[in-house]
Amino acid sequence: MNYLVQLKLAERPASPQEGVFFIEQFILPTLARCKKLETDKKILAGGPLSGAVALSLIVSAESQKELDDLITSLPVWPRMETTVTPLTTFDDRIQAVRTRLEQLKIQGGDR
Repeated sequence: MNYLVQLKLAERPASPQEGVFFIEQFILPTLARCKKLETDKKILAGGPLSGAVALSLIVSAESQKELDDLITSLPVWPRMETTVTPLTTFDDRIQAVRTRLEQLKIQGGDR
């Protein structure tokens, strides 16, 4: 299953020294980890958001545990506010819409 995973920095570093530490210990290792996950086809699309300390990723995971393990493996994760949105496929949505269409036709009479 695919998921939209959005991570946004919860709190900016308070000083230049904290900023250096944050970049060296969290940002650069997270970007390296994301590149590896992209190579492994676990991150299918997305990336860092321009002008923000944030990531928006389309992630492929077979289970909730795999998804959770992947997200929490990102070094920056403890410092981020994370939102996960499960995604359906276009084929699944077409089927759902067709089913709904048939229900509406039955309820309202097909004209």
